[in-house]
Amino acid sequence: MTGEALDAALAAHDGEVFAAVATAGTTNTGIVDDLAGVARVCRERGVWMHVDGAYGAAALTAPSVRHLFDGIEQSDSFIVDPHKWLFAPYDCCALVYRDPAVARRAHTQHAAYLDAVQGPDEWSPSDYAVHLTRRARGLPFWFSLAANGTDAYRRAVERTLEVALAGADEIRRRPYVELLEEPELSVLIFRRVGWGAEDYARWSAKLFADGYAFVTPTMHRGDPCTRVAIVNPRTTASDVAGILATMA
Repeated sequence: MTGEALDAALAAHDGEVFAAVATAGTTNTGIVDDLAGVARVCRERGVWMHVDGAYGAAALTAPSVRHLFDGIEQSDSFIVDPHKWLFAPYDCCALVYRDPAVARRAHTQHAAYLDAVQGPDEWSPSDYAVHLTRRARGLPFWFSLAANGTDAYRRAVERTLEVALAGADEIRRRPYVELLEEPELSVLIFRRVGWGAEDYARWSAKLFADGYAFVTPTMHRGDPCTRVAIVNPRTTASDVAGILATMA
C-alpha cells in the first residue's frame, strides 16, 4: 500500500471509510507498506490509521531496518505478535494505541456483575479489545524481557536478518531456484524452476515426515512457490542451504 494509492481509493469513496490498515511486514513476503505516505493521507482525511505488524513490527528492534518503518509512530494503533518474532509463547499479541481512552470508549462493557468488582478508574485489558475473559498472555513475554534485556532481542532479530540475506545469496547461486522478492525482513519467498503445486506439496510433506524442516507451499502473484520465514536466531545460512539442496 502506498499513500498515493490510498488517497485515490479514499477519494473514490469520500466519507465512506473510517479506517485504513497498513502492513508492517507481510507474513507471506515480509514487505513493508509506505507507512509514512499512508500516515500523511490518513491525517489529511481524518481516517484512523492502524498498522498490522503481527510478524514484521518486531524488526523495530533492529537498527539496520528501522528506516523501513518510518511513519509507524504516526499511527493511531498497531499490533505486533511477540509469539512470531519476539520468541514468546504462542498467542501472545500486543495491541498498542496512541490514545487508549478512545479504545476504552469503544470497547468497555457495562454489566451489573462487572461494575460490582471493577471501579470506574480501574485498569482492565478487557476495556481495550473485543474480548472479556482472557489469560495473562503477555506475562511470559515480560519475564523474558526482564531476564534477557532488550539488547538480547536486538541482537537476535539482527541475526535473523543477516541469515535471510545470506539465504537470498544461496538462492541466487543455485540455477534451479528463483528468488521472487528481495527480502526486506526475514522472509525468503522463492520458487523451484519447473515445479507445480503438487511438486511443492510432496516436497513439503517429505521434509516434514523426515523431521528435517517444516516449510509449506504458498502462492505469489497467482503462482505456486514456497517461503522460509527465519524467526529463530539459532537458524543458520547452512540450514537454509540444506533446505535448498533438497529441491535439487
